Amino acid sequence: MRQGEILLEVVRNEMVESIHSGHLLVADSSGNSILELGDLDSPIYPRSAIKAIQASAMLRANLKVSAKQLALICASHAGSAEHLEVAQSILKGAGLNEGDLKNTPDKPLGTNERLAWGDKPGSSLAANCSGKHSGMLATCSANNWDIASYKDPIHPLQVAIKDEFEKLSGEQITKVGVDGCGAPLFALSLRAIAKSFRNLMRSEEKIHKEVVNACRTNPIMVAGIGRLPTILMTKVEGLFVKDGAEGVMVMATKSGEVIVWKMSDGSQRGSMTLALATLSHLGINLDFERETVLGGGQVVGEICASKLVRHG
Repeated sequence: MRQGEILLEVVRNEMVESIHSGHLLVADSSGNSILELGDLDSPIYPRSAIKAIQASAMLRANLKVSAKQLALICASHAGSAEHLEVAQSILKGAGLNEGDLKNTPDKPLGTNERLAWGDKPGSSLAANCSGKHSGMLATCSANNWDIASYKDPIHPLQVAIKDEFEKLSGEQITKVGVDGCGAPLFALSLRAIAKSFRNLMRSEEKIHKEVVNACRTNPIMVAGIGRLPTILMTKVEGLFVKDGAEGVMVMATKSGEVIVWKMSDGSQRGSMTLALATLSHLGINLDFERETVLGGGQVVGEICASKLVRHG
């Protein structure tokens, strides 16, 4: 991946100490670009930012779940007790249990949830992708598909997910990797990701509306208390937000305006700053505490959006 443009600056005592570069697109509801920075046409791994599209494919394959369960399927959850209970309910509804999960075991993703977990070993249920994997297993059960091989790229479930990506993005999948959780990972360009979410948000299909509404109405399920997607979806009516590992972010309004970025160094530092700066291009202005830089226990600077990103 190319270095991209400078998106964030870490300022200490009025001097730029560090920078974070990346690739960013802000587009209006018609798909016209408002801001383009970096390489928008080379494929990237979108990681967990596109779980809503995976969930759409599961619903299309006759998965039946509640709105709260569906939001968790779209989530990178913090690992709270409620998150784990909802994942278990998805499995139980399909006649399955935690032992059927084949995602990579881990401790909870959320800071407080991980501290509360203590010294216990990680588990597939506690891992942030357990909602998605529970949904994948339940989809297999609904179709009498083999559950042992559900992560195989040629499994009917993964073929259906690939088809959903290609349908929404208009871009053919040519590169398949393996996500951190072990599921197939389909590479798309940032421009194709933006198109996918524009089409998802504007779609009149019942399946797509169900996915989007589940996330909007259950923001705590999508991430967790104190985490950026949940904070933004709670503050801005109709906004969809989903982050992904290695510095990927997608935000979309109900009318189909889209913001998508990929940090070149994979960092998530400054995500709130970058989110606020890019949302202002869509006329969404929010007031949050600045992400500060400390020196000797005192605030001596802050993380700032670069001049290329700042609006107005």
